[in-house]
This record gives sequence, C-alpha cells and structure tokens, in this order.
Amino acid sequence: MKINQDTVLQGQKVTLVPYTAAHVPRYHEWMQSEELQRLTASEPLSLEQEYEMQHSWREDTDSEHLKCSLREGGSECTFIVLDAARWPGQAEESCMVGDVNLFLTNTEDPTLGEVEIMIAEPSYRGRGFGKEATLMMMSYGVRSLGITKFEAKIGQENEASICMFKKLHFEEVAVNSIFQEVTLRLDISDQERRWLLEQTNHVEEKSYTELKQPAGVLET
Repeated sequence: MKINQDTVLQGQKVTLVPYTAAHVPRYHEWMQSEELQRLTASEPLSLEQEYEMQHSWREDTDSEHLKCSLREGGSECTFIVLDAARWPGQAEESCMVGDVNLFLTNTEDPTLGEVEIMIAEPSYRGRGFGKEATLMMMSYGVRSLGITKFEAKIGQENEASICMFKKLHFEEVAVNSIFQEVTLRLDISDQERRWLLEQTNHVEEKSYTELKQPAGVLET
C-alpha cells in the first residue's frame, strides 16, 4: 500500500491523525481498562511493549505511512481519533477519543477489510463520534485501498457497536459461540459506494505537518 504518513482526515465531529509514539502513553492508559480489554478482546501490554508495537508499525511502513503493520500475513491501518472541536488548537493527547483500524489480513482477497472502532473515552460514546470515524475509515479504504467488502467482528455483549454497524448497512453473517463474537459484513456495491461517499463528502484530507501546533505539539 502507498499511504501517506502525513495524512489527516477532518470530519465534523472527529479528526483522524496518524498514530505516533507520543500517542502511546494515553493509549496505554486506556488499555488498562478491563472493560476495553473485554470489548476489544485485547491483552494488557506494558508501556514498553506498547512503544515497541508502535515502533514496529512505524518502521514497517516508513515509506507507506500511517500506523500500518503486518498482522497474520496482512496489513493494519490505524488512525487515532481526535475531537475535531478541540484539535487543532489543543495538545493532541488531551483531544484523543479512541482509534479506528482497518485490518487487511486475507491474503487471498486483498479487497476485504476488517474494520474496528474503539471510542475509549466514555463521555464521547453514544454521540456519533464512532459512527463518523467508522464511515471516514471505510471511505478511506474504498477510495485509497481498493476495499470492496468490509467485515466487523464484535463481542456479543457489545450491543451498541452491533447496532451501530447495522445502521451502517452491515448484516449479521455469523455467530461464534466459542468466542462469543458476531461477524457482520457489508459488500460495497455501486449503490453502497455512492451512499458511503455521500456520507463522507464533508471530509477534508489535509497535511498532518501543517496542522500540528507550532509549539507544544506531539512529535512523530
């Protein structure tokens, strides 16, 4: 993939920025939450391990940008989700809301992307931040990565997330009782593509370097 590490996507509620080492402490703090570990099926890592993960993602994609990494033979692209009303203008770490991921792990079908959204800050949940961030990532995947099919794998107890994806036209296709996980899918037909691009026609793509504050900003 050719993805620019200087890319910022600005929406109405959220701004998506590349994942940098300076975001790691806040991200690590989030992932100490047992609730988030359960909802994201994640194991807690030490701060040093989080830095190592971020570094490996960055090194793997120096010429390809964003946080992209090898994962089970595929690639992963992640944006950090910021509150668009607060950034630019305030320090990024204080504006962090969550992250959004696109996993390209099916080596036999590079047009299939698994999308994952985490709104880590409780005060931002249920306010449309996750919906907009997900739509922006999906639009990015369609426009820039050639994605034509999306999947979302969500814990059965995460009813809010399941409901949100269904509102985005995803349909439930499988239930894994062992992992207590629901798989939802959306095929991007011409009609769905038009709808998706209409939903994100307000999004602006800008330069991360140019938008960063001149002083007190997070370094890559």
